[in-house]
Amino acid sequence: MDSKEKSGNNETKSEENDWFSSELATLLLEEEKNRCSKYLMKLFGYHLLQLDELGHPELLESSSISHKILMGFKSESQSASNASLISDQEFLAIASDSMDVVVLPHVMEFSDNPHKLLREVERILIGEGHLLMIGFNPWSFWGMWRLLLFWRENRPWKGHFYRPARIKDWLSLLDFELLENEYFFYRPPLKNIRWMDRIFFLESFGKHCWPFLGGAYVILAKKRVVPLTPMKMRWHARWKIIASGLVEPGASV
Repeated sequence: MDSKEKSGNNETKSEENDWFSSELATLLLEEEKNRCSKYLMKLFGYHLLQLDELGHPELLESSSISHKILMGFKSESQSASNASLISDQEFLAIASDSMDVVVLPHVMEFSDNPHKLLREVERILIGEGHLLMIGFNPWSFWGMWRLLLFWRENRPWKGHFYRPARIKDWLSLLDFELLENEYFFYRPPLKNIRWMDRIFFLESFGKHCWPFLGGAYVILAKKRVVPLTPMKMRWHARWKIIASGLVEPGASV
């Protein structure tokens, strides 16, 4: 890699860091923290895993689960400074059927293989374990901003904003049960925080007038357990086993 490419990558990382440390991102994170608290307070178990490239442990503060793991991805341009583990997205370094709760805050948007990532999440969750996802809604002001700014190749606008309906379809194919789906943050992503304060009324207005157009959404799902139902043997087959060596019913003597 030459010096120009290195400088270009450094500029991109700097822009992404600038956005995620901006006042707008702080507002969004606070809203996401409130949504996580709402659901995590009701979820129990022994092990909780959050997949998060940048590392936001504050999202898990409301959980009563004592063992919390923050995992980052080594395949990404940025590493999660607060991560306790680093792993590949497509092959999570976690044992199968071991996690009680998995939290995915804006991970799907920047995954090269979101289907594989969800399959890995399903693998590591225990039966009846819960998945809590946060994503950007393409049908919102945030989605409009993405259409205007995706060419800049920096986050969050370069991500793929998936419709909640599409995420639900993927979860259904993996035999998850959908428990909750909530939209939030109805204000446009303006950099001017004073203006964001002035249009705060859009939060209550949007929630009642266009509830499906929130800038972000949260989905709570549960991994189903398929019970193993013993197959009953047909009467004729059972009779053959019980009366093995004897004359079968109906046979001429």
